[in-house]
Amino acid sequence: MNVLILGATGFIGANFLKKFSKKKINITAVHFKRDPWLNKKNINWIRGDLRNQNFCNKILKDQDLVIQAAATTSGAKDIINKPYLHVTDNAVMNAYLIQSSFDNKVKKFIFFSCTVMYQNSKKPLREIDFDPKKKLYDKYFGVANTKLYIEKLCEFYSRYRKVKFTVIRHSNVYGPNDKYDLEKSHFFGATITKVITAKDKITVWGKGLEKRDMLYVDDLIKFTEKAIKKQKNYYEIYNCGSGEAIPVIQIIKKIIKHSKKNIKIIHDLTQPTINTSLSLNCDKAKKELNWKNLTSLDKGIIKTIDWYKKNIINVRK
Repeated sequence: MNVLILGATGFIGANFLKKFSKKKINITAVHFKRDPWLNKKNINWIRGDLRNQNFCNKILKDQDLVIQAAATTSGAKDIINKPYLHVTDNAVMNAYLIQSSFDNKVKKFIFFSCTVMYQNSKKPLREIDFDPKKKLYDKYFGVANTKLYIEKLCEFYSRYRKVKFTVIRHSNVYGPNDKYDLEKSHFFGATITKVITAKDKITVWGKGLEKRDMLYVDDLIKFTEKAIKKQKNYYEIYNCGSGEAIPVIQIIKKIIKHSKKNIKIIHDLTQPTINTSLSLNCDKAKKELNWKNLTSLDKGIIKTIDWYKKNIINVRK
């Protein structure tokens, strides 16, 4: 089996590469800015720009499975101040990748979408609960419509019954290999860094009342493995999350608790926040894929802190 992992030096891609490298398969790992980090006989590293159609055609030849984990991403600050950063690059690279997968008769294509198209809700949302007639959250307008466009591209090409497409609308993924710098990381990664490196206090943007559905990265990988084996139709959209909306301030307090540090929280109300609250109903995945979220938030936080101390703190020393 030939597997192509795109974005193999990024957060989700790196975790897939680590897990899949243990299997008896041939892996092509694509990277762009960061250098290769894992050396094994069954991994062939290729550096290239996915915004180049010729490069996409080259790497898609003779592939059976594509794990599309490459994307231009950043944190809340860029999403609010420079929302266009997440539009053009992602639209272009995925259009080329999907067409090349079709032309090269790839068997399965996994696309990681997200939840930015969902409106706020007090109850867990199903895949069919997205209403295109309702207004999208203003700061998510560009990225949400880009994700929807890519989802529709997958659906379009699936109608020709050559490539099986899986769209995964995952919630807020966290864990090892995430971004932990304070400029480009999401709130979870930034909070881990703030807490671990703090002496007696940390500053939190906003009041922390917005709610997030948190998903440990290993559970996303297990979800994807089940989708690869069990999905029957040529196109499916699946939610993947914990099903629970947790206030950001509670998540921060849990991180502080499991760090075993005495830290005071200071709220900076002048900084940008994304005031959305939602959680995912994953009944479709439970029924069709026999999947369920296995890692509690507390357990996931403990694992993440342990990894951070071994891989970030030790490297800095």
